[in-house]
Amino acid sequence: MIPSGARAALNPLGVAGTVALASQSGRDGRGKGLRAPSVQRAETDGRMPGRTIKLDDRDLKILAILQREGRITKSELARRVNLSATPCWARLQRLEDAGVIEGYGARIAFNFFAPRTYAFVTIELDSHRSEDFDRFEALVAAIPEIFECFAVGGGIDYVIKIAAPDVDAYQRLLDGILHADAGVKRYYTYFVTKDVKHTPPPLELGETPGI
Repeated sequence: MIPSGARAALNPLGVAGTVALASQSGRDGRGKGLRAPSVQRAETDGRMPGRTIKLDDRDLKILAILQREGRITKSELARRVNLSATPCWARLQRLEDAGVIEGYGARIAFNFFAPRTYAFVTIELDSHRSEDFDRFEALVAAIPEIFECFAVGGGIDYVIKIAAPDVDAYQRLLDGILHADAGVKRYYTYFVTKDVKHTPPPLELGETPGI
């Protein structure tokens, strides 16, 4: 059965507090880093619509710290970025108001809960009209077990990540998707056997030392 309502999905790995940062990726999955820091928020949501802000090294350091330590105190954050409390707070408020920081949350250690199975699933749609993408994405949004979904370029259309109690429950979920008239042509499943690395993406992308 495909749930009719959506609810927030939790990150299944880690325990520390985190901060959600606004991204700039499009449907084809190609995003832009903050190498030349400048962020524009075009949406009209009551928070500086359409305003472009410049990000300097201290802004990026604040964001990098908050990505990993969302519950850090303001005084400790100021100390770590070598600022006094007032200008550090002003920078943080500016980043929040501009929408660069989308929110705060916690990563939950799901090993404390019942065992569960994780799977990456690649999806190819029958047709590639705008309404076909919209229909599939609306279905994904209504299924809480699908907690990550990426539109990608290349030979497939989407990569989704699913959490289920076991393989049988996973297959029932996929059967429901296939019977929901979502336009799925084919799919391939890759079950997760080990978590190797899970960190926030880097804010600045460049050469990796030692590689």
